Amino acid sequence: MITSPQNQTLKLVRKLHARRWRDKLGLFFAEGEDLVDAALEAGLEPVELLVAGETVTPELLAQVSTLPHPARAIAVFRRQDLPVNEARPAALALWRVGDPGNVGTLIRTADAFGASIELSPGSADPTGPKALRASAGAVFRVPLGEAVGQRVGLVAHGGKPLSEVEFGDVTVFVVGAEREGLPEEVLARCDVVATIPTPGPAESLNVAAAGAIALFEWSRRSD
Repeated sequence: MITSPQNQTLKLVRKLHARRWRDKLGLFFAEGEDLVDAALEAGLEPVELLVAGETVTPELLAQVSTLPHPARAIAVFRRQDLPVNEARPAALALWRVGDPGNVGTLIRTADAFGASIELSPGSADPTGPKALRASAGAVFRVPLGEAVGQRVGLVAHGGKPLSEVEFGDVTVFVVGAEREGLPEEVLARCDVVATIPTPGPAESLNVAAAGAIALFEWSRRSD
């Protein structure tokens, strides 16, 4: 039973709150029984496993948790054990999507539709605490890596209506952060530029909503 705040495993979890340490060590932590169970069910082996009242005192575990209600379980995993580079018929390519909640939600959406995820530099870390929670464990199942196929750039206005786009054998929907959208150099590498028509007064869709609608349209026509 861990009873000292100076314990090395607790110090490791504290370090992994910061992306620079996750990048440096190739490790990340999942907190909460649901997330930890999802990782274990996906076949990930924990480097460390902390369980309140079993391996560590609840008070000490609460001190290293990022949750408003302290987790009962925290596990440390290796990034290299996450699924990568598995070819799937659809993908979401995220261009500089910096909000971890949106990144996690898009990973969860990809999981729902059997798609993969491509992340550009400048995107939020999918293994950060907020992204992990938003993914609801999907990050342990969804391949992360470069996606090869017909690239459909999604823009708020001026593109071809999505319903009129002919999808290829593999379709990669390219989405950008709400404020910046997709720059011209990214759109130039897309095969098609498409827009999701919205009859209401909103200026644009949240990137997570746009990704979900695009994958639904792809899925609807794939059935």
